[in-house]
Amino acid sequence: MKNLRKKIIFLFVAFIFSAITLSFNACSSDDDTSVTEEESEDVEEVDDTDFEASDWTEATHSNDVDPDFDEVFEDEAVKRIDIVVTEARWQSMLDDMTDTYGTFGTGNGSFSGDEEDPIFVPAEVFYEGLEWYRVGIRFKGNSSLASSWSNGILKLSFKLDFDEFEDDYPQIDNQRFYGFKKLHLKNNYNDKSMLREKVAGDVFRNAGLAGSRTAFYTLYVDHGDGPEYFGLYTMVEDVEDTLLDDYFGDDDGNLYKPDGDAASFASGTYDEDEFVKKNNEDEADFSDVSSLLSILHDNSRTTDPAAWRTNLDAVLDTDVFLKYLAANTVIQNWDTYGRMTHNYYLYNNPDTSKLTWIPWDNNEALQTGNMGGSLPLDFSGLSSSEWPLIGYLYADDVYKAQYDTYVQEVVDDAFNVSAIQSQYATYSALIEPYATSEISGYSFLNNSSEFQTAVNTLNAHVTSREAAVNNYLN
Repeated sequence: MKNLRKKIIFLFVAFIFSAITLSFNACSSDDDTSVTEEESEDVEEVDDTDFEASDWTEATHSNDVDPDFDEVFEDEAVKRIDIVVTEARWQSMLDDMTDTYGTFGTGNGSFSGDEEDPIFVPAEVFYEGLEWYRVGIRFKGNSSLASSWSNGILKLSFKLDFDEFEDDYPQIDNQRFYGFKKLHLKNNYNDKSMLREKVAGDVFRNAGLAGSRTAFYTLYVDHGDGPEYFGLYTMVEDVEDTLLDDYFGDDDGNLYKPDGDAASFASGTYDEDEFVKKNNEDEADFSDVSSLLSILHDNSRTTDPAAWRTNLDAVLDTDVFLKYLAANTVIQNWDTYGRMTHNYYLYNNPDTSKLTWIPWDNNEALQTGNMGGSLPLDFSGLSSSEWPLIGYLYADDVYKAQYDTYVQEVVDDAFNVSAIQSQYATYSALIEPYATSEISGYSFLNNSSEFQTAVNTLNAHVTSREAAVNNYLN
């Protein structure tokens, strides 16, 4: 009986070996039935649709819940998020970047003139032991993206869209990340403290303005060779996704992200293509922004200022704009309106029918900056004709008085020296282990000591801004 059992086992093993050999020979033959490398990739793409979203729960993945701000944007924590993308898809992202910006690691950063965003590819996202499936990921940024790429730094910013590919993968229909459809992982470009995006956003929100929530995350990316540490990032809430409904209670009004000459609101610059609509695209209605431009430049500004203010207040929430202007100028932020024709949103609030200012992209804040530097508190040297939303309102006595009041409020509250320095101390202690352990090629730090030097600079900066405000108001 024992010999019979051994014989059966032997015959079974021999059969399996024979089957494997035949299969291998068939795949290795030179006839038309062989599987080429290209065909193998095609098979992978087809098989890619056959999966079960086993980690899916209503609270974590569905769009039937409110955004969990406490989970995703926890202030005093550094959370980890992982992206896993196939080697082929990662290479397609790199190839697309090469086509747009040139060879990685060469030059000083330049644009190709192509206005298209980098490509989206499907990837898996992992967080706290859970998986999100076929999430759309792409690189993002303007000069920060071009400069990082050209200087050989692969710590690039990412945009995540959790149901970008739902048409290809029905399993992820309306997939969300704790209620969020879109999120941004900002790389803290040109910020050795890695605090500016976070703290500037806190200042705007604490001043009562609509502003994106932020939080610290470490990012690991596996593109074929296991997870690589891409560094410390700042997660930023997407204005087009959750901010509108959360702050305004409604997201039906026109949302614009102006970019280009028209974003200056200078006379003669009106161009609907540059008032980029982020919703209601099918409705060719730009009457709100065109009315703002028309009223802003109306002759009544000098002949009947009271009437001009009444008309302007009807189309623009001037109170919000002046509060934003005060906060932005006190903290110093050059990479936005007044120096650059981008980095803000306008939302037509349905409750008021007024365009409301929303700040965006704050990594260059809290410093004097470039392009002539941040604007002085009295806007001396500013060309009112080039930047009329600042120049014309500041030249009006009523609006100037409002602005001055908000300047004082900002240094007394949202940008109070002791409060901000305490915040710097808390945040810097929190992130230092992750910031100073970044890897060469995935960091803007040349050495770990640069981190603390940058934090010290921020502490001195807030003190200097209080002195600047006192000198201005007195």
